[in-house]
Amino acid sequence: MGLLTEGINEVIATTDHNAAPMGIINRNGSLHMVLFRGSHTARNIARDRWVVANFVFDPVIYVRTAFDDLPLDAFVSEEIDGTTVSRLRDVEAWAAFAADVERSGGEAFVARLSPLKEEVLGLRLHPVNRGFASIVDATVHATRYVKNRDPWLGQLIEHHSALVRKCGGAREWEALELLEGYIADPTRE
Repeated sequence: MGLLTEGINEVIATTDHNAAPMGIINRNGSLHMVLFRGSHTARNIARDRWVVANFVFDPVIYVRTAFDDLPLDAFVSEEIDGTTVSRLRDVEAWAAFAADVERSGGEAFVARLSPLKEEVLGLRLHPVNRGFASIVDATVHATRYVKNRDPWLGQLIEHHSALVRKCGGAREWEALELLEGYIADPTRE
C-alpha cells in the first residue's frame, strides 16, 4: 500500500456516507488520525472502526466537505472482506483502513489505521499549486475560526486567501468564494 507519503497527507476522509477533509499522519510507516470529538467523522470511526482516504484534487470539495454534507449520490459503496465502506464517486484513488482508537483525551482521540485495500482509478499529474495548498490551509483554519473568531486564525485565513488570489486558478477562486461565504455564515447550506 503506497498512496500515502511520509508526513501528514491531506485527504477527503469518508465514513458512513460522510465526508470531511482530514490529515492522515504517516510517521515511520505507522498511520494515524487525530479526530476531534463531536464531529460526524469521529463518531463514525469510533463506532464502525473504518475510514476511507479519498484522493481528490478539487479545492471546492475540500471547502464544501469541511462545512456541509454531500448528497448520497456522491458516494459509492465498496465491500472489503465482508465490511461495506463508503468512498467518494469522483476520485483518482482511494484507500480503506481499519481504524482503532489508540489514545483518547478530553477533546480528541488518536486512531491507528491499518491498510485494508487501495485502488487507483485514474491518476493525473498535479503540479504543485500554492493556491490549492492555501485553500486547504485556509479551510483548516476556518473550521476553527467559525467556532471562536480568534483574530490570529483570521489573519492566517487572510494570508492564505491572498495566496489563493495570486497563485490559484478559477477552481481555487471558486473555492475561496465558497469559503468566505461559510466564514460569514457557517450555518448556510
